[in-house]
Order: sequence, then structure tokens, then C-alpha cells
Amino acid sequence: MLVISSVQSRSQLGGGRGKLHELPNQSAMMAGVAAFSHTLMSAAELPGVLARAFALFQAGRPRPVHIEIPLDVLVENADALLGSEPVSVARAGAAPSAVKQMAQLLAAAKRPLILAGGGAIDAAPELTRLAETLGAPVALTINAKGMLPASHPLLIGSTQTLVATRALVADADVVLAIGTELAETDYDVTFAGGFEIPGALLRVDIDADQTVRNYPPQVALVADAQIAAEALLAELNSKPLPARNPAWGAERVTRLWADLAPSWDAATRAQTLFLTTVLDELPDAVLVGDSTQPVYSGNLTLNLDHPRRWFNSSTGYGTLGYALPAAIGAWLGRGDGQPVVCLIGDGGLQFSLPELASAVEARVPVIVLLWNNQGYEEIKKYMVNRAIEPVGVDIYTPDFIGVAKALGCAAERIQGSEHLRTALRAAADRQGPTLIEIDQGLWMKEVGV
Repeated sequence: MLVISSVQSRSQLGGGRGKLHELPNQSAMMAGVAAFSHTLMSAAELPGVLARAFALFQAGRPRPVHIEIPLDVLVENADALLGSEPVSVARAGAAPSAVKQMAQLLAAAKRPLILAGGGAIDAAPELTRLAETLGAPVALTINAKGMLPASHPLLIGSTQTLVATRALVADADVVLAIGTELAETDYDVTFAGGFEIPGALLRVDIDADQTVRNYPPQVALVADAQIAAEALLAELNSKPLPARNPAWGAERVTRLWADLAPSWDAATRAQTLFLTTVLDELPDAVLVGDSTQPVYSGNLTLNLDHPRRWFNSSTGYGTLGYALPAAIGAWLGRGDGQPVVCLIGDGGLQFSLPELASAVEARVPVIVLLWNNQGYEEIKKYMVNRAIEPVGVDIYTPDFIGVAKALGCAAERIQGSEHLRTALRAAADRQGPTLIEIDQGLWMKEVGV
């Protein structure tokens, strides 16, 4: 994401004179969350700074870039810049020596396994073939959901934080981690520790720094995921592979899902049914989530047939209120008119509720599914489990239906699964946003799980 903002004139930067919107150092604040922040000191600098930004976007690990333009630079004559040519940067190729070393280890592995992250989304077809060639179970991070189809016999989903899946990973003798940070919010969402990779770890990432963070590898390859997967496939297919134990791979994955099925509690099953009901009615929808109960459940239980269909803020930074503006952006960015669904809780929505008016003004038909449990249930559960008196978690919740209608949205409160189906069909035909409120208690009672 490229963020361009204005700032005080060059002679006033850092002056501390109380100018309108003045910060001591806006660029320093933005640099903490961006790949880099640059203050443009003359219009002539712009092509070079844009080249830096788009080189990162095209060939590096995707991160935001901030360019701030002082007010006096903003009005400079820039006609001479109109002839600037964009720079095209190719992604890093796969070093043959590292590819050969990785392929040898994978070929000799008796129990290979793949951990794939959002950085490998563009390599989905190649990674699927790689997994099938090796007979390797595949775990996907939450941002990588859909890289393997939901019904694929080698898919172990996004269940890395669960005991049974951890045992499977620990039993692998060679693990290929590609396009993943191997970070807490995908591999230890309960913050209990204990995710271990005792086997030989091979890491592929576009960012050299990421190849050695969290879990040091035996072999690391700095490369584009798709190029690396293609190179590994070519090397593995260049010679016959040894036979593997048939009990590994698909058979072990089948046993894993059988072991996990009894572990889902009633709330998880009810929330998963809620999500599958949405997808039954809107099979092409993109689901954009907040930090809310159905999203936590879906992160573990929901598998999709295509990538870029599920993303949310409960991983990484974990912000509340993210889902609504992100869903609006997803619909505008997707550009194909297919449904975009915002999954958000009553606490989260109150952080960004006025954005409903933005959706009305932009005529964005985002479907807001509001999961209402009258508070911050996950935080409350944390307090109760640790004998802490709950404070600030049983919050006042407004009349969301009334507020949404006042902002110009269609809005209704549903009574059960069939009502939800009807409401979703109606929302998909509208030209503007719809808010559908689901009361957690009533849903749990109605679906009877």
C-alpha cells in the first residue's frame, strides 16, 4: 500500500509552533509501520522515490510505503516529471545449489511435510503438485487458506496450534516452510508455546531476514515462492523418487481429521455452521474478518477451495474494527462485483461504525454480518479462566439496526439459519451495504449444537 500525505512546509518541519495538524515528526511515526517513510524535499525526487516503492511492491516482501510531501513542495511545477518511465523489477530467482540441496533432502525424506504461508499464494498450483509428488501433508497459515482445495487429501488446514497437528509436524523428518514467518498468530494462537520442528527445516522466503527468524533452518533459499516451487519440482522430477511409507501422507491426514473432530466444542460447531451457511448461499464471497468469535473458529475449522477468500485482523496486529473498512476496500479492489462479507462483532464494530456511511456514499454492497454477544467475550473468557474479576468486557451495545438504518443501510436482525439464507440472498442483490445482526445466544439455541 502506498500512502501519500502532506506535511508542513519545509521551513516549518519540526518547528513545534502549533501549526494545524503538526506532529513533531510524522515520518518517524509512520516509519514504525512501513517499509520506509520518505519526506519529499523537492518535486524532482518523486520518480526515484516511487521507483523504490514499486521495486519493493514488485519484488520484495509486501509492506506499505509512506511518502510525505511538504505543502510548499506540493505546489511545485512538476511538468518535467510527466515523461518518467516506470521501473520493472523481477523477483528473486532460485539459486540452483540451494534448490539441489533442498531437493535431495526432500527426496530422501520418509515423512516430509509442508508449511505454506500467505507469501506463497501465487505458487498454489506448484505447491499442490509438490505436495502430491512428495506425498507430504500441507498446513496453511490463515492468510494461505485455499491454496489447496478444501477436499484435498493432503490438507491439514490451519490447525497448527492444536495438539494433534503439532504431533504430526513433530513426526516429520523434513519440513519445507515456504512464504511463512512461522510466527505465533498462525502456529500458537493459544499462546501456550510448544510448537516444535525437530526435523530438518528448509525455508523459502522473498525476504532474507525472514528465513532465519523464529526457527533457524538447515537450508534457506531467498527466492520468489513460485519460482522456488517450480525449481524444486523440476529437480525432484529429474530422477526417480524412492517409495514412501503409505501410512504417511494422506492416511495420516485422514487420521488427523478424525482425531480433531471430537475436539470442537458446541460454540465452535455453531460458529462454523454459521460460516458454512454463508458460503452455501454466497459461494464466491470473500470473507473479511475482525477479531470476533466466528473468525477465531473459522481460522481453525474452515477450509476453502481458492486462495484470497479469507483474511482477518485476528492474526498479526490483532486490531478491532478492521473488518468493515477492509471489506469496503476489498470490494473496491476486487472489481468483479462478487460479494464481500464483513465478519465483525458488536465490540469491534463500534470502533468503525461510521464507515457504514462511507459504504453508503460509495454505493459499496458490502454485507456486514454482525455477531452480537454483548461484549468482549474472548477477553472475558481469558479473565474468568485466570480468576480475574471481569472488568470492561460487558459493554453497552447500541441499537445497531437503528444506527445502520439512520446511516442509510439496509439492516435486519435474523432469527435463525433459514432467515439468514433469505437475508443473504436479498443483500447480494442490493446496490448498497447491508447489516445483518446475529444474536449469539439465539443462534446457538436455534441451530441446537
